[in-house]
Amino acid sequence: MVGDVLQIAGLLVGGIGTIGTFAVTGMPQWRVSAFIENNIIVFETIWEGLWMHCIRQANIRMQCKVYDSVLALSPDLQASRGLMCAGSALSSLAFLVAITGLKCTRCMQSSWRDKGYIILTSGLLFILSGAVELIPVCWVAHTIISDFYNPMVNVAQKRELGEALYLGWAAAFCLLAAGAIFCCFCRCGEKTRSYGYSTPTSYPMHSQHLHRKTESLYSKSQYV
Repeated sequence: MVGDVLQIAGLLVGGIGTIGTFAVTGMPQWRVSAFIENNIIVFETIWEGLWMHCIRQANIRMQCKVYDSVLALSPDLQASRGLMCAGSALSSLAFLVAITGLKCTRCMQSSWRDKGYIILTSGLLFILSGAVELIPVCWVAHTIISDFYNPMVNVAQKRELGEALYLGWAAAFCLLAAGAIFCCFCRCGEKTRSYGYSTPTSYPMHSQHLHRKTESLYSKSQYV
């Protein structure tokens, strides 16, 4: 019963993390324009993402344009593209592997031991995808904060943390939590199997002792 609850909880948390990873990869709100000092143009907001940048005017109209070249991006955004794509692929693979390893699914007559290995593989993939997603999110956040407090950077070029970064941290936490849940499930299942295999060993010895005692009584009755 506890194992089933852990599996369902891990699958739900992993699914939320996977959907969040795809959303973060496509969102343009990685970098948001900062309104500080003389930059008081509050009716225009600039968003910069991995694939496009958008300009939103007075909460009425928004225009987005895809980047013309990857080389035009900063090094952190260039690396974040590849890492976020890798994180999305790993999280999707981990989710599909987790579905295959559930107790309620049957695939190619897999035994319970094989399903335990499948769940463990899914947990490790979830942890790996969460770590891969944390790298670009933390890298971009560090660059934004460093430029914000750098006096050499022009005020108009300074940015703030966008909503995509906060969602990326939450999605990465969900992926890491799902991986930990599946790994704990495999650990608990391994202890249960070892306990179940060790307990029946006393029954053959007990039955053998009863059999010898019966033979001895039978021989005594024959002798009498």
